[in-house]
Amino acid sequence: MFWRNAPSRKSSGSRAWSGHFSLLLVAACLCCASVGGTDKLKEMQDHFDKEDHAGRKVKELQKLAPLQFAAATDAGNSGNYIEVGLIFEKYRDNVCDAFELLKKQVPDADKHPGDYRQLELSVRQGIREVEDTLLVVPEAVKPPLQIVRKDLLDMDDALINLLFPRRTPEPVKVPPAPEAKP
Repeated sequence: MFWRNAPSRKSSGSRAWSGHFSLLLVAACLCCASVGGTDKLKEMQDHFDKEDHAGRKVKELQKLAPLQFAAATDAGNSGNYIEVGLIFEKYRDNVCDAFELLKKQVPDADKHPGDYRQLELSVRQGIREVEDTLLVVPEAVKPPLQIVRKDLLDMDDALINLLFPRRTPEPVKVPPAPEAKP
């Protein structure tokens, strides 16, 4: 136990170099992690694009969406708002692809609502992300994001209508009978 209290044999110069080395090592790891995050997004997007089963495509969208939102947040933090708009447009296109494939392969949402519900939840999350982003972007970038928001809201309304169809017919307004003149 006496060796713990013994003076260190390292000189102050070697301590400085080890501090710089560890700082460089941490910086290199962070750079690799950010490149890895971009590669992961590209890999997930490729996997999403290749998927041809509606249920699995919705599940892939649920995995891909947080990566896209994180990439949009990173681009927004760096001030690249054009990239933010492109990422959200790609997200909207992904949702549209999944929704169209779901309507084609599983047309009856009343009998098989699971995938429709999952897609609707993902769309809701996307709407929240776009609305949060609209609060911080400059005015010049807002119109494309507002279009994306409107498209996502339209898809969300369509999903809600498919999940919860109207069971009773719309009431028909009968015009009042003309009064007879005496």
